[in-house]
Amino acid sequence: MKKPLIFDIKRSSLADGPGIRTAIFFKGCNLDCFWCHNPEGKSPLAELAVFKNRCAGCGACRKKCEKDVCTVCGECTAVCPENARRIYGREYTVSELIEIINSDKLYYSSTGGGVTFSGGECMLYPDYISELAERCKSCGISVAVDTAGCVPYESFCRVLPYTDVFLYDIKAIDPELHRKGTGKSNVLILENLDRLVALGKKIIIRVPVIPGFNDGEELIRIQEYCRTRSLEYELLPYHEFGIDKKAALTAVKIKHKNNE
Repeated sequence: MKKPLIFDIKRSSLADGPGIRTAIFFKGCNLDCFWCHNPEGKSPLAELAVFKNRCAGCGACRKKCEKDVCTVCGECTAVCPENARRIYGREYTVSELIEIINSDKLYYSSTGGGVTFSGGECMLYPDYISELAERCKSCGISVAVDTAGCVPYESFCRVLPYTDVFLYDIKAIDPELHRKGTGKSNVLILENLDRLVALGKKIIIRVPVIPGFNDGEELIRIQEYCRTRSLEYELLPYHEFGIDKKAALTAVKIKHKNNE
């Protein structure tokens, strides 16, 4: 089984599906949205981010590591007094994640919440997600899958038996506009969505509203698309949280062991 990396775990989240949820963010994405809010989730590999605006210039990191190219060992992050350095991406076993998810089970049951698998694109790892989701369901925990849908439908078949709700991202209906904004066609995305609709799965469409991209006539097309399929949808406002993270990631040269 392909074991993914996790770049963030948010407990007590109110923004990742119904109720209070634990959101697990998987590293790796096959779209290239120019507005990406989580650029640390794009690469499937571990990455070091250096936030220069937090750096005090003390030199502790250089004393700890004198390598010219980062190997993502993480030693420099432990000695940084300003938390200006952060490693994105670590492996978890399914049992480790179940322990974390289970620790907030009381909140799920009292609010209609549960766990949400997100990213990046969590559906790039259908075997891992299906095992994790099955374990959650056996513990009585509701499962949500947050996806952009640009994966083979067979991947959805792996997780369907254990998923209570899909949070399905729609960026654009127009195929050329979608390709311009994400680098990929939306044909597979919309085909997968229609197949899930036909199965009667609970789906919440999530639309990132990007100024100058889909905030005009395209937004009306998306709303009409949802209306004709009786789909609930949420509009997500654009924010600039990803800009600093992208700069922090691109400031570092990384050498991975499998590329040496």
